[in-house]
Amino acid sequence: MPDAATDIAETSAETAKIPVTVLTGYLGAGKTTLLNRILTENHGKRYAVIVNEFGEIGIDNDLVVGADEEVFEMNNGCVCCTVRGDLIRIMDGLVKRRGKFDAIIVETTGLADPAPVAQTFFVDQDVGDAARLDAVVTVADAKWLSDRLRDAPEAKNQIAFADVILLNKSDLVTPADLDRVEGEIRAINPYAQLHRTQNCAVPLEAVLERNAFDLGRILDVEPEFLEEGHHHHHDADMQSVSAKIEGAVDPERFMPWISNLTQEQGPDILRCKGIVAFPDEPKRFVFQGVHMILDGDLQGDWGADEARVSRVVFIGRNLDAEAIRAGFLACRA
Repeated sequence: MPDAATDIAETSAETAKIPVTVLTGYLGAGKTTLLNRILTENHGKRYAVIVNEFGEIGIDNDLVVGADEEVFEMNNGCVCCTVRGDLIRIMDGLVKRRGKFDAIIVETTGLADPAPVAQTFFVDQDVGDAARLDAVVTVADAKWLSDRLRDAPEAKNQIAFADVILLNKSDLVTPADLDRVEGEIRAINPYAQLHRTQNCAVPLEAVLERNAFDLGRILDVEPEFLEEGHHHHHDADMQSVSAKIEGAVDPERFMPWISNLTQEQGPDILRCKGIVAFPDEPKRFVFQGVHMILDGDLQGDWGADEARVSRVVFIGRNLDAEAIRAGFLACRA
């Protein structure tokens, strides 16, 4: 992000892109249950689905009819695609078929870190021009998540990356245990939208086409999530660092700062998001990042009576919270 002029895209162009939902979650959490719900409900939408053919089977065999074809259309109007190579190649192929489906769902294997999938929408120019990451949706097993957070780094990364979390199988634990598990989730990721579910029974609009990867929308729903004290207790090695400025930031200082920070500490930064005010700019500048990859644009006017508060959040490991906050505060206009 060298400067605001080169990074800011028109909001209309962004909304015209194909929305992509990344569906993740540890083995056995219920991803396939959720995916089958999406594919079989009478919602009037057509979804292209990219699944990983290694490890956990993404879609039941009786659902993946015609799996010998790379792209095929289901009777209910869904278009499904089985991964037989690089995600970018598959995305390029789907982009050429745009108009035959309304959105794309990428289901990762239960042992996958979602970072490489998310990065695809930033690092590949053609994919980034045609598609936008709508949300990372993580399905978590209420009964076993605590154990997996202790022994499986992938499970922790899946929670940290999530924009929407389904705390599934909630009927298999006591209310007290459910509260405890939710507290563990909030210690890792304080801002994701969380739904307690049984058999992934949740309105599809709660997980699809949420524009949840847009920080501005999250702030509209939960304005205080970047506030100090809203993060509960943090996980021992997963941090959430936030900072705010009551007012605008200088883009000539902010852009180099955020770029340098992510380049230097990118391996330790799982996700970063921010919404900031620029002087004399009526729209909010929203950025988001995955490790060293950043993206940003203008995403909606500040309200006439709305306080122009600039806020950032970083989730990762080994982060120097004091240095990050000091660096951001130094960008004050």
